[in-house]
Amino acid sequence: MDYHIDLLPDNIYHVFSRAVGSEKLFLSDENYRFFLSKFNAYIFPIADVYAWALLPNHFHFMIRIKEQKQVEDYYFHLKNASLKSENTSAFIMQCFSNFLNSYTKSFNKIHRRKGALFMDYLRRVTVSNESQIGATAFYIHKNPVHHGYCTLPEHWKWSSYNAYLFKKPTQRGPIELLDWFGGLTAFKKYHEQPIYLKSAVIIE
Repeated sequence: MDYHIDLLPDNIYHVFSRAVGSEKLFLSDENYRFFLSKFNAYIFPIADVYAWALLPNHFHFMIRIKEQKQVEDYYFHLKNASLKSENTSAFIMQCFSNFLNSYTKSFNKIHRRKGALFMDYLRRVTVSNESQIGATAFYIHKNPVHHGYCTLPEHWKWSSYNAYLFKKPTQRGPIELLDWFGGLTAFKKYHEQPIYLKSAVIIE
C-alpha cells in the first residue's frame, strides 16, 4: 500500500496519522475542539469531509479534495498569485502540513512540551469506488469501538457518526454520504454489523 500518493482535486482519500511514540494528541475536550477548529481553518477550504474520528493518539478523515478551480481560488486568496496545475498536490500537502504544525505548536505551548507530536508523514489511501466509500466510513466510525474506548459508535462523541445519526449540521459531514448508503436507515443498518475489538477491555 502506497501511503505517499499525491492528493489530487476531485478525488476521495482516507487520510490518517498518529502521535509519535506513546504520546497523546488529545488530553482534554478542549484539545479535540481546538484540533477540529484548526482543521476547519486549514483543510475545509480545499477539501470536503465525509467521515472522521479522533482518538486519543490518532485520527482518521475520509475527504474529497475540491475541484481544481476551487483549490486555485484558495491559493490565489492566500498568495495573490496563480497556482500552476503541476504544483497543486504540493500545495494541498502544504495545507495539511500547516494544519498539523499549527496544532502541534499550540499543543506544545499549552502542555509545556517540545518536539514533534505527529508521525513524520500523513498517511493516505485512495478511495476509488462506492463499496470502498461505505467500508471506509464504517472503519472510521467503528474505530473507537475497535480500540476499546466505547461499546457502540454512537457512544464516542469525537466522530462524525452522531452528526449523521441525528442530522446535526456540520462542515465535516456532507449529506452526500447518506446518499451513497441509500439513506439514513441503510446507513444505520450498515453500521450495525459486528465490530471486532482490538482489546477486550472497554475504556468508558
